[in-house]
Amino acid sequence: MSETVQGGLSADTQALMAFEASKKSTGVAYLLWFFLGGFGAHRFYLGRAGSAVGILLLWLLGWATVLVGVGVFFLVIAGLWVLIDAFLIPGWVKTHNMMLMAKLSGGGSPMLVAAAS
Repeated sequence: MSETVQGGLSADTQALMAFEASKKSTGVAYLLWFFLGGFGAHRFYLGRAGSAVGILLLWLLGWATVLVGVGVFFLVIAGLWVLIDAFLIPGWVKTHNMMLMAKLSGGGSPMLVAAAS
């Protein structure tokens, strides 16, 4: 049985509350991907800021140079990148949530945490 730590809540309850507050949703990630994918919003949401900035720069550079003709090349690359992300989002959400669960459970392996639940 878990001992009471703070405010009458057990450590397990606090960890569960922290997990629920910080977990990522596949649905939210797909909404961001669908409506703001060119800006990399889904990647920012999932903690992949570096590649999100890459998509954002390609998107902005593409639109800034579209009248010159080169912009189409950048927009196609950004579009393909965002399209491929549609297939990767579920795995990213699962990995993020598993790592969060491991962190909150005391740093154990995410695989051991998943097996115990």
